[in-house]
Amino acid sequence: MTTLRIAMNGITGRMGYRQHLVRSILPIRDAGGVELPDGSRVQVEPILVGRNENKLRELAELHGVEHWTTDLDGIIADPTVDIVFDASMTSLRPATLAKAMRAGKHIFTEKPTAETLEDAVELARLGEESGVTAGVVHDKLYLPGLVKLRRLVDEGFFGRILSMRGEFGYWVFEGDVQAAQRPSWNYRKEDGGGMTVDMFCHWNYVLEGILGSVESVTAKAVTHVPTRWDEKGQPYDATADDAAYGIFEVRTPDGDPVIAQINSSWAVRVYRDELVEFQIDGTHGSAVAGLNKCVAQQRGHTPKPVWNPDLPVTESFRDQWLEVPANADLDNGFKLQWEEFLGDVVAGRPHRYGLLSAARGVQLAELGLQSSAEGRRLEIPEITL
Repeated sequence: MTTLRIAMNGITGRMGYRQHLVRSILPIRDAGGVELPDGSRVQVEPILVGRNENKLRELAELHGVEHWTTDLDGIIADPTVDIVFDASMTSLRPATLAKAMRAGKHIFTEKPTAETLEDAVELARLGEESGVTAGVVHDKLYLPGLVKLRRLVDEGFFGRILSMRGEFGYWVFEGDVQAAQRPSWNYRKEDGGGMTVDMFCHWNYVLEGILGSVESVTAKAVTHVPTRWDEKGQPYDATADDAAYGIFEVRTPDGDPVIAQINSSWAVRVYRDELVEFQIDGTHGSAVAGLNKCVAQQRGHTPKPVWNPDLPVTESFRDQWLEVPANADLDNGFKLQWEEFLGDVVAGRPHRYGLLSAARGVQLAELGLQSSAEGRRLEIPEITL
């Protein structure tokens, strides 16, 4: 059995701890590793890395992890470490990833990979030159709802795809009366915060993974809540956008144009089935997918509503859709991508969601902010290394 030692940087943060350690690496470890197609297994040995010694010690003891450290540079230089994972602040990420790749470590990282397109492209270039296996978290493509949605696309269910609409977000409390459920740096531009920077890198890979290449963006980034309270109860100016409204022109592999609209907001109250939902409409059918559930309506089963504002609605539109079955066991999306990435490391092959894909996400965020500032539609040029 192969054992891969994984330095997990930023593991005390929300995403690093909950999704990557507790719901991915520890279950893989406790199951005896991942079984590869040839029947062999690869086991994982996490090393917790962060800046808070007390938190690291506490988490290590809680989860039976033998090794932890506050010395990031030292663990990157350790010849026994195979993989460096990063879930720390975006502003610190490029230096960590570059140092790890130069040390010959495989990398797996949260996104965005950098705050600027220039830095993201440089990382992608370094990844190509170093020859390491580099993976970037594309977790939403592994979610059960989007797996089902992609399957409908592959089966030709929609006919010619016309449009996609996405709604994401929830109310993040300001922090004065009720504590905010997101860290305060998310709302400070100078610390790398902002909805556009955070989520457009996700929407880029979602659009690419389900529909096709993104060709243009028209966006409006807004700071709806100008004052928030930090973890110490102190008020601060929210300098980053807390909502982003985007229109994206997408081209399918068949050459068909698709219009995608995605609203992202931390200043919205949820009136939908899940925190994120995507609806695809096509000539032969439509489907709506969330994190887990996906429902669809075929052309032949589409009712014929008639607009009449003088009468109350008597039909239940939601009841007219049928649920799309999973037809397979769909595990946690982060864990599934980790398992795929570990197999790629052992096989010495590139991961399908790498640093170039991440650079395109950073590019979309940059152009989205530029579009908002200038009030115009921007085309997206191709990135070359």
